[in-house]
Amino acid sequence: MNTDTQGFKTVATFVDRNQADICAAYLGDNGIPAGVFTADSSFPSLGYAKPIEVKVNESDYDAAINILAAADNVE
Repeated sequence: MNTDTQGFKTVATFVDRNQADICAAYLGDNGIPAGVFTADSSFPSLGYAKPIEVKVNESDYDAAINILAAADNVE
């Protein structure tokens, strides 16, 4: 996925802020600090033009991907 200059990597993208917040909280509950980025507009429809990203520290990237993959398999 994407890496930026801050040492973060994107683990998921969303068009809905609530879904991004849930994803970040789920990672946090599993010991991976995560943040929601590019969700700074008061117009929710802009999420379609610029996706909302959930990012983690580069060192947590593989663990975060594994946690999210395991969650997808449960559904």
